Amino acid sequence: MSNASQSPLSPLPSSDRPDVAARLRDALLGASFTADGLLELLGAPAYAALARSETVPALRATRGDTPLELLVRLFLLQQPVPRARVADVLPVEACLESGWLTRVGGDELAATVDVRPYGGPGGEDWFIVSDLGCAVGGAGGIGRRDEGVVLGVGGASTTLAGITVRTPVAAALDLGTGSGIQALHAAHHATRVTATDLNPRALHITALTLALSGTPAAELREGSLFEPVRDDEKYDLIVSNPPFVISPGARLTYRDGGMGGDDLCRTLVQEAGERLNEGGFAQFLANWQHVEGEDWQDRLRAWVPRGCDAWIVQREVQDVNQYAELWLRDAGDHREDVAEYQARYDAWLDEFEARKVKAVGFGWITLRRTGAAVPSVTVEEWPHPVEQPLGDTIRAHFDRLDYLRDHDDAALLEGHFRLGAEVVQEQVGLPGAEDPEHVVLRQNRGMRRATRVDTVGAGFAGVCDGTMSAGRILDAIAQLIGEDPVLLRDRTPAQIRLLVEQGFLEPVR
Repeated sequence: MSNASQSPLSPLPSSDRPDVAARLRDALLGASFTADGLLELLGAPAYAALARSETVPALRATRGDTPLELLVRLFLLQQPVPRARVADVLPVEACLESGWLTRVGGDELAATVDVRPYGGPGGEDWFIVSDLGCAVGGAGGIGRRDEGVVLGVGGASTTLAGITVRTPVAAALDLGTGSGIQALHAAHHATRVTATDLNPRALHITALTLALSGTPAAELREGSLFEPVRDDEKYDLIVSNPPFVISPGARLTYRDGGMGGDDLCRTLVQEAGERLNEGGFAQFLANWQHVEGEDWQDRLRAWVPRGCDAWIVQREVQDVNQYAELWLRDAGDHREDVAEYQARYDAWLDEFEARKVKAVGFGWITLRRTGAAVPSVTVEEWPHPVEQPLGDTIRAHFDRLDYLRDHDDAALLEGHFRLGAEVVQEQVGLPGAEDPEHVVLRQNRGMRRATRVDTVGAGFAGVCDGTMSAGRILDAIAQLIGEDPVLLRDRTPAQIRLLVEQGFLEPVR
């Protein structure tokens, strides 16, 4: 990438000076400009306020004169600071020459980009670079003034990073890299990382993010969706937080896909299958339409490419009014002319009406390339709290699918199982009643599912410690409750399969 940005936005620091990025990184770490350092300086309330785009508490907490307070004002709060003080903390001349800092006023300096400390999953100290005003809490209305803006870390970015399967791989693709957070994560478990984006400014900022985080550079390619990927290239991991917003037109590059309805997300999912190596994962965030007279789950099943298992989880649904209001506010339209806001709102509703869309779903899509004759496709709604990171939970889900596919009922009964981590049993019924009305198994980790089981299912799960086969456990239960063991062996495998599929039971291999 060159020094000159191809966007009308302000010039970016040079991405061709890794030596300056390394010196700047050392200076930031030396002043404890890290995620932990910020939390300690600001306190939890002010730190949380930053994620809501509220900077006043942080400004009040950085009125002192320590190096860390200076750096927070400079790189996160976009406040000019005296050059003399910056010179005590940063390599000023090198930062000015390479474009990280610029002169303002007589003797003050300002940052040319936002720099946000970000803690890696292994305790690494990373830094996410973004356009000014976009490091914390999303666009805050900035995006509507310039289509080329590159945002920092938001809730969607961290959600995708948390659900991504983190196993060592040869090749990973971050499609629509933005500020580079997914490429940054991937670089720590992939030998080769390719990052693409339609916006050349995003590729430049990704290079800055990787350099400032002390991470090996990725191969950066400009283009939409899979256009920059050669036909013969395959990956073990594909991740994308695409511009999934379903909107009339493509006004804002960072969020609007530019295709009609949910076509961008559908195209992305359908084209991913042929880009995956056997056993490789593709993971996306997406929006999808709930169309009148159509089952939304069937709509999503039709997206899944041939030769892929899929697990699709709908996390949230909004009616079309809520959805339009959310994204109008995201762009800051509610702060502008009332008539213009109403006209834009009307355009969204016209678009939805023409497509017979009654609501919009949001969630996660995970594909895994498989050689199975009959791939497994699970589409479900799970709006309840989960425990991030979920990458291991998602990988284990597909491992269990393989196990269930490879074991018919007879083989299942020969298998050994153990209860999943932190699964508890709850009994629900009237106080004083001799027997519970029903028994619930509940996970306190991962997806945090709950499922009702009968007394046989509860008894079975309760003694699963990997030492006895499923069949022997059922024979013992049959003897206890006075039931024919053959009949019990006949009717229980379906319940065992469900408990395994949902992670309440884990096969002992």
